[in-house]
Parts: sequence; C-alpha cells; structure tokens
Amino acid sequence: MYQKVPQSPIILLKYLLFWIAIGTGIGIFSGSASAIFLLSLDWVGGVRDAHLWLLGGLPIAGFVIGYCYHHYGDGLEKGNNLILAGIYTPQPTLPWRMAPFVLFGTLITHLFGGSAGREGTAVQMGASLAAQLGKRWTLDKNTGRILLICGVAGGFASVFGTPLAGAVFSLEWLFRRKIDPSSIFPAFWAAFIAYWICEWVWGIGHTTYVIPEITPHTLNNLAWMIPAGIAFGLAARLFVEAGHGVNRLFSGIAYPPFRPFVGGLLVAGIVYLTGAYTYIGLGVPRILEAFETPLPWYDFLAKTGLTALTLGSGFKGGEVTPLFFTGATLGNALAAYIPLPLALLAGCGFVGVFAGATNTPLACTLMGMELFGLEAGVYLGISCLFAFIFSGKGSIYALQDLGWKRSLP
Repeated sequence: MYQKVPQSPIILLKYLLFWIAIGTGIGIFSGSASAIFLLSLDWVGGVRDAHLWLLGGLPIAGFVIGYCYHHYGDGLEKGNNLILAGIYTPQPTLPWRMAPFVLFGTLITHLFGGSAGREGTAVQMGASLAAQLGKRWTLDKNTGRILLICGVAGGFASVFGTPLAGAVFSLEWLFRRKIDPSSIFPAFWAAFIAYWICEWVWGIGHTTYVIPEITPHTLNNLAWMIPAGIAFGLAARLFVEAGHGVNRLFSGIAYPPFRPFVGGLLVAGIVYLTGAYTYIGLGVPRILEAFETPLPWYDFLAKTGLTALTLGSGFKGGEVTPLFFTGATLGNALAAYIPLPLALLAGCGFVGVFAGATNTPLACTLMGMELFGLEAGVYLGISCLFAFIFSGKGSIYALQDLGWKRSLP
C-alpha cells in the first residue's frame, strides 16, 4: 500500500527533484490561498466588530450558505472528512469547488458573527488546490494521497505560522493508518514553502503568544500537569460531543438550508440576550487575555456551546481556533487551583484541548514549542499526552480512523 523512500542514488535524486517541484507548487498555492484568506478574514472581522448589528443577519447568512452547499456543493459539506475519505480510499480526489465554497462560507460566517475558526478552511483550500495539480498528470494512487497530505500540511502551516506542526499534523491525523515513509519529505517541504510564502512573500503576520515564566522542571511541578491534562482531555471530549450532538439534532430538519438558519437564530438570540460578544468570531483577543489576567471560569463553556451551535447547524469555518480559546481559558481557570503560572497553564490548555479533540498529541506538542518556545516543551508534552488519553474515542473529524481508541468507554 505504501512506498519506501528510494535507496538507489539516481532514483532517490528523481524522487527528491519530483517532490521538491510538486511540493513547491503546492506550497505556493496553499500559502498564497491562506494569505488571501487571512487578509479577508481580518477585514470581515473588523467590519463585524465595527457594526455589531450585523449579527442580526446571521440567520439569513446561514440560509444562503446552506442553500449554496445543498444545491451546488455536491457533498462538500463534509469538509475535512472529505479529505480524510480521499486519503483513505483507493482513488483520492477532491472537487475544485471545495476551495471557493469553503472560503465564501467561512467569510460569511465570520462577517455575521458565527463562532468558528480558520484551520478547516485553510486545510480544505490547500488539499483542494493540491488535488487539482494531481489531475493534470496521470499519477498512481499513492502519489495522489501524498498530494492531499502536502495540501493539508501547507494549509495548516501557513494559516498558523507553524511549519513543523503543520507537517506532523498532516501525517498524524491519519492516526491508525501507518505513516507512509515516502510522504514525510513532501509534507515537510510543502509545509515550509507554504509558511514562507504566507509569512515572508505576502507579509502576513501571525499572532504572538507569550509565556513569560516557565517554572523549573521539578517532579512536583510536572506532576501537576497530569490533572491539568486530564481536564483538557475532558474539555476536548465535551467539545467533540457537543458539536456532533448539535449536528445530529439539526439533521432532523428536513430541508438542509433551514438548519443554519435556525442555528443562526439561536446564536444571534443568545448573544443579544446575554451580551456575549466576546465569544463570536475567532476570539483571539480573549485568547491573548487568557495568558495575562484571570478570566471568568465559564469562558470555555460559553465558547464550546456557541461553536457547537454555529458549526453543528451547518455554518462553515474551522474548529481549531475555538479549541485554542477553550483550552486557553480553561487553563486560565485552573490557575486558581494548580500552583503553576497562569500563562503556562493557558498555553498547555491551548494545545492540550486541541490534541484531545484531534488525536494529534505530537503535532500539538510541536505547535506549542513553535508558538511558546522550547523551554515549555516538557509541560506541553505531558499536557497533550494526558489530554489525548482522556479525550475518549471521539474526534472533531468523524471519519478519522481511531484504531484502539474505539474500545474506550
């Protein structure tokens, strides 16, 4: 099923030149797509924050998104699960419409105040664009899979500014499926090119998170990360089950475009009645606050609930930034009970809840080190490991092959 990296010098050179060329192309396309997406997302977020009355249009926006996907999407509503299906199946392919559809749907969701992220959009655009490159040549099925993996790596790396985590995530999220050795170099190459294109060619900056104090790695300090990691895992489980639960509930509405319409009514109503504008959109300002000052303990629950309603009813966007929000604010709340620095707990929660919800502890540990610095690595690793173990058998990606985790309660 999988290919070994060629051992003959000539064949190895051909392999490297082929994937350097293809990976560079994927990196340029996915990095540029992420740059355009991030610029657009920053603009629509600014417009929404300056005109909060736009939240009243969320139900109509939801209907428009649902109508477009139902009548013209042809299965695109599966999102990241469609990419997993493409990698798992013998003949991987993705429709070209995935990129413009998810870009349009995500920007509309954010413009009118839905609670969503950006990872899903960048990953879907990257994989879709990579798949179009593959259609121009007659490629074997394994090469087609690697193209999708490169697209995922490029999209993730460029949207978050974390090339190492992007490459490892694209390999690790397959979970029980064995990592194809021949896909490792292409994934890393595409991730670094996409990151470089987005950050240095387009000049797109990424959010900087700071953990000013890292406590010594004593046994007592490290042991405190075990209950913290368990809490992050349980929060990840709640996030996953809430999202899938809302999705199952709304599937009872016969006409799909009415699902995000009703979801939009609920989100807009809750936010208007409670004044909870902090929890709409990406929520990055609140994440930054979580590293600096104590916040209300219920922040993580509020974000989980609004994100479940938004994405579970059919709006578009990613789950990862809301997972960052959930984890950082939960870590912030735990600082009242765990004798470790607030920012350190927020950072561990930031990646820990993400690790639990996606079953990717290695990628999330690397991501934490890229964002917060190497010194926090041990704390981040313990947090991600225990979050992964205690998050249960669920995943935000319904088609993710979970292997032995399926036997968990």
